[in-house]
This record gives sequence, C-alpha cells and structure tokens, in this order.
Amino acid sequence: MKRAFDIVIAFFGLLLLSPVLLVVAFLIWRDSGHPIFFTQERIGRQFRPFFIYKFRTMVKDASQRGRAITVGDDPRITRVGRLLRKTKIDELPQLLNVLKGEMSFVGPRPEVRHYVDLFRADYEKILTIRPGITDLASLKYRDESTLLGQSQNPEEEYLKRLLPEKIMLAKAYLEHSSFFFDLQLIFKTVLRLVRDKAVS
Repeated sequence: MKRAFDIVIAFFGLLLLSPVLLVVAFLIWRDSGHPIFFTQERIGRQFRPFFIYKFRTMVKDASQRGRAITVGDDPRITRVGRLLRKTKIDELPQLLNVLKGEMSFVGPRPEVRHYVDLFRADYEKILTIRPGITDLASLKYRDESTLLGQSQNPEEEYLKRLLPEKIMLAKAYLEHSSFFFDLQLIFKTVLRLVRDKAVS
C-alpha cells in the first residue's frame, strides 16, 4: 500500500504542480542561470546509491566555496534560493525520486555516503526501508541550517549531536511505521509549512 500511495501521489503531484515547477525553473534561470537542478549522491535502501533531485538554491560552484553542509545565512545561497529553502519548494523535484522508487514520501532523510559510512552499524537497520522526503527529524530540525549557524564548529555539531539524534529518530520511525503513521507525518509536515508561511 505504501508504494502504491507513493506512486499515485507523486505522479499527480508532479502533474498538478507542473506550472509551479516551470515558474520556479524560470526564476532560477533568470536569477543565476543554469543548472536549474542540484543533484547529489545519497545512499538509499540496502545501501544503493542514487542521485537526489532539488532545485538549485546556491551558486554554481558552491562545493568549491565552502563546506558540504549549509549553515545560517550562507553567502552561497542565491536570492531565489533563500525563498525556495524557506518554503521548502526546493524539495519538490524529489517527487521524481519517489516516482522512480528511490525514495518514499515518509522515511528517514537520505544522507551522503560520508556520514553513512561513519554510522554504518546504525544504517544497517535504517536502510532496510526507502529514505523519505519527510520524517520525524525533518519536523524536529526544520531550521537545521539556522541551528548549525549558531555553532562555532557546525561540522562537529552535526556529527556529534544532530546526526546521532536524527539516527535515533529514524529508528523510532521504524518501530512505529505504518500507513496511518505516515499520513500523520505528512499532515504535520504540511501544517508546519503553512504555519511557517503564516508567521513570515
């Protein structure tokens, strides 16, 4: 049922949101040119690597200009990128990952190979399922980049505190995973986005 839900919602989501996706693509192109999309290798179910899709929110050579994680008011983020990150619209292309079977709507957020290798034993259990667009950690750490921006050593903060807590929450999701629980998390994610927009 979970996979059937993912396919149907991802397909119709892409169809209904296609005008929005086209407008966003145009705004990115007008603001900072090509490429429109950002792709990065992540580790998926059963440790199979895949490329995650996002709208590009940073300058083209961001990887050469700084660290792998984004913190605070990162100067590499473009004008349009700031809006996309705040509204989470940059995540919409991941509907393609869901349609392809690389991700699910709900599941532990996929990590890069480096972090997975460091916590391999934990991910042996976590990656028995598909990673997802949203999960318990996504709700708890909605403002992750701001939180890391307040740290003197963001990389150390992520490795020693945030990532272990994300792993703990991923394991908690596995224990409570059900179709109804997934619907609850999706509802809470949408509600959080609406609330954040209302506050801003």
